[in-house]
Amino acid sequence: MFKLDFSNSRNSSLRLLCVGAHSDDIEIGCGATVLRLLEEYSNIEVCWVVFGSGEQRGSEARESARLFLEEAKQKKIVILSFRDSFFPYIGTEIKEFFETLKHDFSPDLIFTHYRNDLHQDHRLISELTWNTFRDHFILEYEIVKYDGDLGAPNFFVHLDEDICQKKINIIMECFSTQGSRNWFTADAFLSILRLRGVESNAPQRYAEGFYCRKIVF
Repeated sequence: MFKLDFSNSRNSSLRLLCVGAHSDDIEIGCGATVLRLLEEYSNIEVCWVVFGSGEQRGSEARESARLFLEEAKQKKIVILSFRDSFFPYIGTEIKEFFETLKHDFSPDLIFTHYRNDLHQDHRLISELTWNTFRDHFILEYEIVKYDGDLGAPNFFVHLDEDICQKKINIIMECFSTQGSRNWFTADAFLSILRLRGVESNAPQRYAEGFYCRKIVF
């Protein structure tokens, strides 16, 4: 299997855009990969955008983003308040924000939702990401939930256990409002990391899986 390698990237720069429909989506979907990139790159600029959150969830999102991005050289955290579960019906407003974002930030790598996610808000964010950033490297992340919509990722980032535990610890610490949900547990988050590690033959057992529609080599 051919492998892309970050081993020579320490002094390189990277502009990273992370978009999520809800307050914990980025962290659950690609949090460990973001942490690894921050270890690998000394010159990284991150734009972190959450589209839907209320007052309490917004506070949780800001604190979580702060903890995940402590090592970022530059960071911009944007927490918006579009109505949860109604994104397809207010798509014009969300599209207008994407157009503004396109002119304000030009990323090298984008993390967004999986296009076949069964949550309507997630699907719209994925669609508008591709509609807005048409010539960029985009990785779509997955989120474990009740809907049972996990697919077969074709792009994997190998991770060590320390990074995985850091990801999970921050999520569990910051998002107390989600604690009553039966899928929001540390063992569920670790399980998907282990499963993707098995599928990608990860040397340290863990990985995050992504869906890559288009890559130019």
